Amino acid sequence: MTAADEQQLIGQVQHDGSHGAFRILVERYMKQAYNVAFSYVNDHDDAQDIAQESFVRVFRSIRSFRGDAEFSTWLYRIVSNLAMNHIRKHKRSASREVRILDDSADRFGVHSDEVDRQDVQSHVERVLHELPTLQRATVILRHINGLSTRQVSAILQCSEGTVKTHLHRGLKKMRSRLVFLKADNI
Repeated sequence: MTAADEQQLIGQVQHDGSHGAFRILVERYMKQAYNVAFSYVNDHDDAQDIAQESFVRVFRSIRSFRGDAEFSTWLYRIVSNLAMNHIRKHKRSASREVRILDDSADRFGVHSDEVDRQDVQSHVERVLHELPTLQRATVILRHINGLSTRQVSAILQCSEGTVKTHLHRGLKKMRSRLVFLKADNI
């Protein structure tokens, strides 16, 4: 779907309340919304509930969407806010099963051929979820979900400099806590 097609669908929902157009948007973004929610709450049912609630809120407030940011950025901000509220409300630590991409291990100073991939994944997950919420959110959104610094900034409603600071501090903490994986194999 092109950006123009997406804008047309958004316009149909904004002006006519088109359920068909909205359904297409939901089908396009449900998986990503679910993944963002799951990255915060690490529970399939909660992530599904958060993603669905996000689309309910999008439908209710789409008339206020001005297009200053991409629709996906606006949606991910809603998903992130609902997920963080869920975490605060339930006062439990969020965890996430992190997919370790080949280059992810290098980011943390660990090479996948040095240690068992499963062990690296479980250690990275544990350390990721020990990070403060904003540091964890920036690492998840930027490096795991692959969003740009600008998109993360819009989602978390902070400056790009703040995103870079949280990202730097989060990755630095992760590297220092995962150094033993590298040291064991030197």
